[in-house]
Amino acid sequence: MEAKAVAKYIRISPLKVNFICNEIRGKQVDEALTILRFTPKKGARELEKVLNSAIANAENNFNLDRDNLYVKEAYANDGPQLKRWRPRARGMAYPILKRTSHIGVVVKERE
Repeated sequence: MEAKAVAKYIRISPLKVNFICNEIRGKQVDEALTILRFTPKKGARELEKVLNSAIANAENNFNLDRDNLYVKEAYANDGPQLKRWRPRARGMAYPILKRTSHIGVVVKERE
């Protein structure tokens, strides 16, 4: 049995969050929370919120034991991009893409 949680439209680049996702994938949930708590990045704070939500979903909706849970999947997909323009030389414009992410975590019970 597995439970998941997704946070959508988070205003951070998915590339930055995926580096942190690689650190917690496959770990026990308590160990993953400890890693996220001591990682000094904005993406770690957002990922910690999603992981706590997935743990709560597993406990409340599926009656899973927290001690047996591990992080099966952690991912950050592309969300929509906010397009802004910056003036450049000779009257040209330069695009600035403000990226967003859809951050998801799936926790599963170990047998």
